[in-house]
Amino acid sequence: MYDVLIIGCGIVGAAAAYELSKYKLSVCVCERYNDVANGCTKANTAILHAGFDCPVGSLEARLNLRGIQLAQEICEKLDVERVPMPTFIIAYDNSHELEYIQELYRRGVANGVKGLRVVDREEALKLEPGLNPDIKAALYAPGSAIVNPWEYCIAMAETAVKNGADIKLDSEVTAIEKKDGYFRVTASTGVYEARFVVNAAGGWSAQVYEMVGGTGLAQTNFAGQYYILDKNQGEKIHSIIFPCPDEHGFKGICVTPTVHGNLLVGPDCYQAADGDHVGTDPATLENLKEAGRRSVPDIDFSQVIHEYAGVRPNTQVPDFVIGQASKCPGFINLAGIKSPGLSSAPAIAEELKKILEDCGLAAEKKEQFTDRRRRIIFRRLSDEEKAEIIRANPLYGRIICRCETVTEGEIVEALRRPIVPRTIDGVKRRCNAGMGRCQGGFCGPRVHEILARELGIGPEEVLMDEQGTFLLTSPIKEEAAYEKGI
Repeated sequence: MYDVLIIGCGIVGAAAAYELSKYKLSVCVCERYNDVANGCTKANTAILHAGFDCPVGSLEARLNLRGIQLAQEICEKLDVERVPMPTFIIAYDNSHELEYIQELYRRGVANGVKGLRVVDREEALKLEPGLNPDIKAALYAPGSAIVNPWEYCIAMAETAVKNGADIKLDSEVTAIEKKDGYFRVTASTGVYEARFVVNAAGGWSAQVYEMVGGTGLAQTNFAGQYYILDKNQGEKIHSIIFPCPDEHGFKGICVTPTVHGNLLVGPDCYQAADGDHVGTDPATLENLKEAGRRSVPDIDFSQVIHEYAGVRPNTQVPDFVIGQASKCPGFINLAGIKSPGLSSAPAIAEELKKILEDCGLAAEKKEQFTDRRRRIIFRRLSDEEKAEIIRANPLYGRIICRCETVTEGEIVEALRRPIVPRTIDGVKRRCNAGMGRCQGGFCGPRVHEILARELGIGPEEVLMDEQGTFLLTSPIKEEAAYEKGI
């Protein structure tokens, strides 16, 4: 019998598990994918938003501001890449756009955002020379940052496990029954019992809510496509750039550096068929180029190295949907966590803890809580530090990913963490192998070999990412025949 069972281990579920693992509670997380951070969390813009565009008085506004405060502390403690970076909302010679950035300024001030100001063209270009010189003004917000979104999620999930939480992967929830004051949750890995159930199912939250008889919540998911450009484009700008939103409230195509030194352009916005809709469309993807160049004219799109799409888990409710279900006491919704969900996640977790206490769950702090994590990121070390690490462990002397300078030592370390990645992309999300210019063309087979060796499985069992993404099916030649030259 768990105290709390969380459905979903994206950024919100991981933050919830991390927060609750600070207390003397038994916590279980059921994640339907074979890894954490493998849904909406792995495919977004990776921005910790300053909070100026959230509706005044909304949950989004309050939790966004608290979330980015907590993120700074968490990323430092758990060794997650986070880079403070200002945001510009740019306006051209258009009375509507100029008024809109004034409205965003007023909204941000009302939300308590610090340091906001409207700057004219000259000051904007002085602060960010890569901007389109045709702009007339911009809203300048210094309180934002960029982050490694999947590592942020993984770090909190790993820390939760270190502190006693159970995470069940490949564990899709198919039924929830409440009986005698507790829940029986049926998943693909078994049946689990819990006093409280937390719905952090992202793009499938409404469907999970319906399992307990919930009504009035409908998924209206949207998707967006992105380009990732090579590192030679990463220095074009040193800020997060947005145009003014359109008449439907769409924020527009963002241009931003990434924490790994690349440049990201996107997303567009279109209705998603379901929470798994992540395919790209060449015809519409091409539109990102014109929109990106309108903000930053110097982008060279011949340097695109990757394209992807991600889902935003919207519902028909404009705000986040957070609270106990009225028809099912003990069932807590954390639904509709679209942007700024990444920014708000740790604050949402704090909110969850308060809700659970109001529902009667006693949360007593642990005397001992592991809240530190350190990784060796070889490419960031000095020559002296690299030599010392290699002397201690020769695996750090073998470069597996040349584009990103990722060593075998880093990959093996990732495979020995509390949540073991079992796929090539799972390794990529933890140590960057395969994220460079060749997109795994060189290192992919080597990562494949290391996974098989370290996990003690056959080469044909190694997956690229989700279940079913096999790379090998059978040998072309039997080894014995091959050795004989047959």
